[in-house]
Amino acid sequence: MRAVTWLDRHARSWRLGVGRVDDGRVVVTDETPPDDLPHLEGVVTGAFTDAHVHLALVDLAPLATSALGMVLDLGSALGSLAPVPGVTIRFAGAFLTPPGGYPSDRAWAPTGSVREIPDAEAAASAVAEMKDAGATCIKVASNRTAGPVFSDELFAAIVRIAASVDLTVVAHAEGPGEAQRVARLGAGVLAHAPFSERLTDDEIAAQAGSVRWISTLAIHEGETYDIAVDNVRRFRAAGGTVHYGTDMGNGPTPVGLNAGEIAALRDAGIDGADLLRALSPGDPLDAATRLLFSPGATPETADPLHARPLTPADLEA
Repeated sequence: MRAVTWLDRHARSWRLGVGRVDDGRVVVTDETPPDDLPHLEGVVTGAFTDAHVHLALVDLAPLATSALGMVLDLGSALGSLAPVPGVTIRFAGAFLTPPGGYPSDRAWAPTGSVREIPDAEAAASAVAEMKDAGATCIKVASNRTAGPVFSDELFAAIVRIAASVDLTVVAHAEGPGEAQRVARLGAGVLAHAPFSERLTDDEIAAQAGSVRWISTLAIHEGETYDIAVDNVRRFRAAGGTVHYGTDMGNGPTPVGLNAGEIAALRDAGIDGADLLRALSPGDPLDAATRLLFSPGATPETADPLHARPLTPADLEA
């Protein structure tokens, strides 16, 4: 048993508690440690969250031993996602897209992972099906560079339909003007930080007050990377919320914590406590949360890339 410094995800603050081994499992409690209890030199957090993955496109085996404890799958056939020990899987279900829209013509899109939606009636049916299957959000494709996109009226209708069953629309916005358009029409989250163009400061400020962004910076390179990083830097400065997400499965991305995405977030000025918030670590007091340990780190120096699983041996006095 040891005194441990752990990150309270709810209060977003570091606290002192007790780490112990309970029936072979490591656990953290918020009880005040005795003065004579040895302190574990380092910090403890819950495992991290990747807010944009495609599990059908990757080998799941490495995920179970990674630093990720939760993932959000943003485009898959209902019923196709296999469980991963120690990882909470949330999902949007299938992409909703207009007839012929992205990614309906992509070879990588598994059968059943795309629903082509011609009208509001079809949208209502699809949203109800995703909700009934356990979806926690709705993924809408709005890629103007790769085919048709929904009209303003139908996109806004999908937002209203999703909201009526307490689901947020996560939009893949690509092409000039699309990020601004889907935000104006009510999308709650952008699946990718805008990369088609540099948004104006006024556009950035408007989005900071109404939309959250999932980073996915490391999938880009060259000018597109520079645009996305600059947009994120100004979005954060304006008070916007950025979630760590990698588009895992889009090319040869790591299955687990992505060092390239961490570096890109740092390029955008997101580091330290802000970086940990973007990674949305789990609650260490929740028995279902896998615990990570950063040996020798302090709250000021904690680096997610140096975190490893907390083990019973770490807590031996």
